[in-house]
Amino acid sequence: MTEDSKNNPPPAASEPSPAENQEKPVVLLRYSQRLPPETQDVLQVLWDSLSPIERNSLLKLINSIPGSSTLMRTLVKMATAQYKLAFGKQRHVAIVGPANVGKSTLYNQFITDAKDRAAVSALPGTTRVNQEADAGLFSVIDTPGADAVGDVGLREQEEALNAASQADFLIIMFDAIQGIKQTELELYHRLQDLRKPYVVVLNKIDLAKRESKAVTEHAAQALGLQAEQVLPIAARTGDNLAQVLSAIAIADPEIVAALGQALPQYRWQLTWRAIVSAASLSAVIALAPLPIIDFVPLIATQSMMVLGIARIYNYQITPARARELVATFGLGFLGRTLFQELSKLGGIPGWLLSAAIASSTTVVMGYAASVWFDKGEKVSGESLNKLTRQVTEYLLEVLKNFGKRKPSQKSLRERIQMALEQLPLAKEPPK
Repeated sequence: MTEDSKNNPPPAASEPSPAENQEKPVVLLRYSQRLPPETQDVLQVLWDSLSPIERNSLLKLINSIPGSSTLMRTLVKMATAQYKLAFGKQRHVAIVGPANVGKSTLYNQFITDAKDRAAVSALPGTTRVNQEADAGLFSVIDTPGADAVGDVGLREQEEALNAASQADFLIIMFDAIQGIKQTELELYHRLQDLRKPYVVVLNKIDLAKRESKAVTEHAAQALGLQAEQVLPIAARTGDNLAQVLSAIAIADPEIVAALGQALPQYRWQLTWRAIVSAASLSAVIALAPLPIIDFVPLIATQSMMVLGIARIYNYQITPARARELVATFGLGFLGRTLFQELSKLGGIPGWLLSAAIASSTTVVMGYAASVWFDKGEKVSGESLNKLTRQVTEYLLEVLKNFGKRKPSQKSLRERIQMALEQLPLAKEPPK
C-alpha cells in the first residue's frame, strides 16, 4: 500500500465530485428519476433555488438513504423525533387508487402504532372512509377505492378524492395483476389534475414473478410514463417500501434534513451492531490454543467487519481492500504486544487474555474504520493504543467471573455482547 492510499480513504462510488454535483440536474438524483415528470418539475424548481454547496449537501444526503426497507425504517424512526422537534407540523401523504389494490396493506406498513391498523380483506370495499395515522416523518391516509360506482361508490370516491386534494403528497397505487384499464387511467388523470407531487406504485408485483419486468413496463406505457417511474412493490411483505419512503422524502426538504440529522447516529448504530457481532466472534476464535491472536480466522473476521462498515458509509471496496485496511491499522501487532505485556503480570488465564484482546482489537478496528470512511481521517497510533488498552481492561474485568475454566462459545459470545453494549462508545458516533 502506498503512503497516499494509507492517508486517503477509497473513493465513494456513490458520491460525485462537487463539480459534477453543481451541474447535475435533479432528475438524475438517485430516486427522483423514479418520480413522474410533474413531480420532477416540482423538484427542479427546488433544485434551481439552491446554491452549489446546498446542492452538494442535498445530493450526499439523498445518496445516503438506504435501499433496504428494514434499514430505511430504522433511519425514519431515528429521524422522527428530530423532525417533529424542528418542524412540528407533519406532511400528509394519501394512498389513493382503485378498490382492492392493497392500499390498506401499504398503510399498515407505514403506521407507527399497531392500534391504528386498517382492516384488510380480499373483498373490495373493505375501506369505506378515510383513515389517518402517524407514520413518523409524515401522516399517512388510507382511502376507499376511488373508482367505485353507484351511490355508495360515489360517496367513497368523494372521500378518496377529498383526501387526495388536501394531501401534500400522493401515493397512487395500481394492481400488477389487474393492470391499467380505462377506469384506472381515467382515475390517474383525475389525480394528476390535482397537481400534487406523487409517486406511482404497482402493488402485488410478487404475484407476477418472472413477468414482473414486462408487467411494470406495460403499466408504465399505459400511464404514459417511463418504466422506472413506476415502482413495483409488494405491500404485503414490505418489499421496495424503501423506494416509496425515499420518494416521499426527497419531495420534502424538511424530511431530507431530518434524515440527514439522524444519519450519523443511524450509521453508528448499524456500525456498532457489526462491531459487537465481529468482536464476540473474535473472542470465540481466540479460545483456540494458538500462541498468537492475529491468526488468519481473526483477520478474516475483522476484514469482513470492515467490508460491512464500508457499505454502511456508502463505500464500495473489495474483500482484498478490506484486508489491506486491517493491515494498515496495525492492530494485530498492537494486540500481540499487549498480550506479551499483560502475560507478565501473571494470574490471568491465557484463554481469557486472548479473548479479551482479540475482542478489543476488533472493536477498535471497527471504530477506526468508521472514522476512516466517515471523515477520511486515520486515527493516530497513540489513540488506537490507548483505546485498545481501555477496552481490554474493561473486558478482562467483565470476563474474570468465568475463573480459570474456559466457558462455552455461546456463553462467551453472550457475555462479550452484553459487555460491549454497556460501553460508552456504543452510545455516541465518533467525533
